[in-house]
Amino acid sequence: MNDFIMAETPVDISALRRVLLVPEAGGFCSFEGRVRQTNEGRAVSGIDYSAFGPLALTEGQAILTEAKQRFALCRATAMHRTGYLSIGEMAVWIGVCAAHRDAAFSACRYIIDEIKQRVPIWKNEHYTSGETGWVPCHTF
Repeated sequence: MNDFIMAETPVDISALRRVLLVPEAGGFCSFEGRVRQTNEGRAVSGIDYSAFGPLALTEGQAILTEAKQRFALCRATAMHRTGYLSIGEMAVWIGVCAAHRDAAFSACRYIIDEIKQRVPIWKNEHYTSGETGWVPCHTF
């Protein structure tokens, strides 16, 4: 089962969260990344996310597997959207649960940082001026 999801349409986050809430987990942590209205001083109207799907799924799952082992997580899942997203829409969601809160907080941060560095997802910002611009999301 792949716990890393790439989605072209909004995902029911409450369903993802329910799967994470298990009796052995005392700590639950989640992160939501949303499209903001400015970036580096420029007014943004939306972002178009593109991904190399097969590699994104494989690498995303590898990150979750690493996090589960490194932080002794009970469960972890992550979702990243593709396509055009407007201001305020959720682009990425991460949820983890662990026996203790410190592991959950640390794992959540680790997962988002690794996704930004390793998963082949690119964003093309659309500015209110009518221009667009590719934003570097990671380094390889």
